[in-house]
Amino acid sequence: MAFIEVDEKNFEQVLSKQFEEKKTVILKFGSEFCDACSALGWELEDIDKYYDNISTLLIDCNDSQGLAESYDIYGLPTMIIYKDAQTMVYRGEGVLLSQDIKEIIEQTII
Repeated sequence: MAFIEVDEKNFEQVLSKQFEEKKTVILKFGSEFCDACSALGWELEDIDKYYDNISTLLIDCNDSQGLAESYDIYGLPTMIIYKDAQTMVYRGEGVLLSQDIKEIIEQTII
């Protein structure tokens, strides 16, 4: 899995490229000042060990407020998982443990 920081300027281009290359994409909306966002990041790092066909795009909502608004982000962290460009399989706020994220991936993607 790759962790890629994106902003409003490069989001669409990077997202399209990741769908072409990896197929599955996790969007993690957060803030560098958010402890729960950091905790979710650590859980996603654990997921990174298991899957090489998934990319995670990191969106800082302080720097990309328009992007957060376009995805109706109201709470941080918010994680959205896309199986492919057309299929969202998960959307949720708060921290999930890596085992729960793995379960979502195994039930919906693999």
